Amino acid sequence: MDTTLVTRRRVLALLAAGAAAGAVASCSRSTAGSAATASDGRIRLAMLQPPRSGLNPLSDDAFKLSRWSTAETLVVLDADGNALPCLATGWTREDATTWRFTIRQGVTFHDGTALTAEQVAADLTFAAAYSTPPRILDGTDLAAVADGNDVIVTTSTPDPLVPQRLSSPQLAILAAAAYPADLSPDGPVNPQHHGTGAFILTQVGGTATATLDRNEDYWAGAAAATGIDVSYVPDGTARGAALRTGEADIVEAVPVSQAATIDDVLLHEVPMPRTATLYLNTRGGAFAEHGLRAAARDAIDVAGLVSTMYEGHADVAAGLLGPALGWSAQQRAWGSQAWAGRDGAAATGAAPGATRASAVPAGTTITLGTYTDRPELAEIVVLIAQQLEAVGFTVTQDVREYAQIEADALAGHFDAFLLSRATVLDSGDPVAYMVSDFSSSGSFSLCFLQDAEVDAALAAAAALEPGDERRAAIVAAEQRILATDCAVPLLHERVLQGEGARLTGAERDPRERALVTTATKVA
Repeated sequence: MDTTLVTRRRVLALLAAGAAAGAVASCSRSTAGSAATASDGRIRLAMLQPPRSGLNPLSDDAFKLSRWSTAETLVVLDADGNALPCLATGWTREDATTWRFTIRQGVTFHDGTALTAEQVAADLTFAAAYSTPPRILDGTDLAAVADGNDVIVTTSTPDPLVPQRLSSPQLAILAAAAYPADLSPDGPVNPQHHGTGAFILTQVGGTATATLDRNEDYWAGAAAATGIDVSYVPDGTARGAALRTGEADIVEAVPVSQAATIDDVLLHEVPMPRTATLYLNTRGGAFAEHGLRAAARDAIDVAGLVSTMYEGHADVAAGLLGPALGWSAQQRAWGSQAWAGRDGAAATGAAPGATRASAVPAGTTITLGTYTDRPELAEIVVLIAQQLEAVGFTVTQDVREYAQIEADALAGHFDAFLLSRATVLDSGDPVAYMVSDFSSSGSFSLCFLQDAEVDAALAAAAALEPGDERRAAIVAAEQRILATDCAVPLLHERVLQGEGARLTGAERDPRERALVTTATKVA
């Protein structure tokens, strides 16, 4: 470990501090937020990222709505990824491609209209036809129709994970008034006053604030907190100061660099199914050549990055899937041979039989991007650039806020892009993430991989029922993806969640779906 660098970072953090002076489900719990005082029963929440799409629930902003317990889904997941009832009370599989979901009775949307099977079917139909449909629906051709108090859901091919897919916050069920009047497939979707959850989204202050009030008629029982006041605080030093000074009751993602300035009892470490990965653009530029991707893979000192930049608050990557998925290590047949060496400074990302690195030709230039919303990534990218330059690459860095850089990354404007990626974000099963990021038709591909063997391996895994056979197939697909060197997994994250001394009942959810629950309150 570079102790000089760590000491310098701690000193800078201290100076900045002085200057700043259950079922994991919203169906049975709740959260809260920012500007009021804690004595009025409201929760002040400092969040990491502002909305990217105006809180459109068909975007990643859906996870905010879920963490605020304002929008709910038909199904939720427990800690092991098993499907549990929420707005659907039960379901049956009628044949290989058909499922029947029974809709909960007596539920009212925040605008006073009733939850019905017809509205559920309309919501799912709109999501499936949206101009940028939720990634959880990739390849499903999902369709939904009402049948009495039930909704019949069909897919184009057999899909054993339909209930898990419907747990995605991007498939939250909203009132009819949330949707554009003409049902335009690229029109805005407005969650304000249109959810079913324990808190009503009453005010939206753009990318600065949001306000939620308790839903006194919540179908599962009123929340303990009277409301949530949300502030978006992308600056990590400011988030740490908000926790340290008592200006926030809950703080998302306290930076490791701030940990030394905050009382340990206020910090709670949450292991995440999230991997910091360097995606390499295989469509063009230097990394279209596999040998140069291998050169980049071998150049990066992963263990050094973890010890220097994360100070022990992360795990050296054991592939794409990390320790939050306990079964992945057991199923990974080559794990002990391929990845154990990464604990040493000479570790590389190569698996047995991996492609050999090519010598980097003189003048090989690459553009390396990442975003400032996660401060550790902005720091890591500097060291990665240095390590790539040491083997002959000429590196240009481009670091911006995520909202400003995502479109360029998805358009392929970078040769390499460092991303913190949740691996089981949507369904509790990593196949959806792997299809989205690494299949030829993936909707979130930053490496633009076109590999028939990867596609076949992912299709084989997707067809299997949940269980050990499916898990073994997932690991086989992971091996095939890593063999292409289109992505270099660096580390598996642990998140520091800040909770004020008087706060109780906050959810510490590795999937980042729940945060404030009906049990969350300030003493």
